[in-house]
Amino acid sequence: MRVKRFDLLAVLCLMILLFGLPAAVWAGQSSVSVEAPATAQKGTEITVKISVAHSGNSRFHHTEWVFVKVNGQEVQRWEYTGSNRPESERFTKELKIVVSEPLEIVAEASCNLHGSAGPAKAGVAVQ
Repeated sequence: MRVKRFDLLAVLCLMILLFGLPAAVWAGQSSVSVEAPATAQKGTEITVKISVAHSGNSRFHHTEWVFVKVNGQEVQRWEYTGSNRPESERFTKELKIVVSEPLEIVAEASCNLHGSAGPAKAGVAVQ
């Protein structure tokens, strides 16, 4: 009787792990890409698009933060929690930057469980 009860419990736990958890639990790291013009006139405003991808957007597994640095200075950060998650698994954020010198734009995102796939970079030359 004891063996049967243990076997049943083991099978039940295995089924919960394999089928009962959302697919997001098996997802990986958050990744980003940066889209910016290659060149811009000094004094003009450019639009930079940050695209974030993460397979999972649940209360327990989601992108936790995204930041953007320009020439080493953080200029934008978005923070997320289980109750304040990103709008979807793939989302885009935009920001406006006035170009006064050549720019190195670095963005990174992180999953609350698995971390970051690493930063993405783009450069803007001044004409």
